[in-house]
Amino acid sequence: MPSAPLLLSQAFNGLALGTLLALVSSGLTIILGTLGVLNFAHGALFMLGAYAMYVVIAHTGSFLLGILVGAMFMLVVGVLLERILIRLFYNRPHEDQILVTFGASIVIVEAVRAVFGGNSQHVPTPGWGEGIARIGFLFYPLYRLELIGIIAALLLLLYLILYRTSIGLVVRAGIEDARMVGILGINVQRAFLLVFAIGVVAAGVSGMLYAPIVSVQPDMGGNFLVEAFVVIVIGGLGSYPGAVVGGLIAGEIISITSAFDSAYSDVMLYAVMALLLVLRPQGLFGSEGRV
Repeated sequence: MPSAPLLLSQAFNGLALGTLLALVSSGLTIILGTLGVLNFAHGALFMLGAYAMYVVIAHTGSFLLGILVGAMFMLVVGVLLERILIRLFYNRPHEDQILVTFGASIVIVEAVRAVFGGNSQHVPTPGWGEGIARIGFLFYPLYRLELIGIIAALLLLLYLILYRTSIGLVVRAGIEDARMVGILGINVQRAFLLVFAIGVVAAGVSGMLYAPIVSVQPDMGGNFLVEAFVVIVIGGLGSYPGAVVGGLIAGEIISITSAFDSAYSDVMLYAVMALLLVLRPQGLFGSEGRV
């Protein structure tokens, strides 16, 4: 039986992982909910963001500049990817979308491997995140605590954009009925471009923030892609609140199960997903009939 300090530490780890999964999944779910695109390149874009942070820090030493420059870089990547490739597959079968985005993922991963090699790269923890925080009887890495707060602020910002701005109104209307949005005279293609770019930036920024915690390497996004899809199944397709709640649930399941036996952490996550699909196929916040 794990000790109380270990369980508490794993609960905080689960909160940090859960907020990160929520941010990754929020980008994936608005792309899937609005555009109907199954973006299997999302994990590669997560990895690309981590490498963008690595490059900027290697040249400037500034973590904040890494976030700003990296976010702009991911925005450009998102725009180019949507304009050149994704927009051609909006009305194509999901099988075609899976194949083309999976192919794009392979191209991105192998391009990064060709430039940086297959060895792991290290992104240093920013100065303001170094050290240990004491929480009662628990000592916990300061950066992980700050990461929870940073991602929570980003999730709140994304929520305000989606629910408190005219841009967000178009996005949410597109999630419900993209054809009606076009009938009302709104430039649907421009709205779709914006949605896809926001999703790509969310994936990239997630990778940038996670980079100091793990070794940065070309295949790091694969596991996050799978877990992100599990999150949106739990939370509900196209639901932003569902992505947030589903991410927190998934993070805690993985971390708490790891305290007992790390070999069963993913098994438990998939078991919960399977049970939810039986009891509530549309997810916790999803609507019936959404595909």
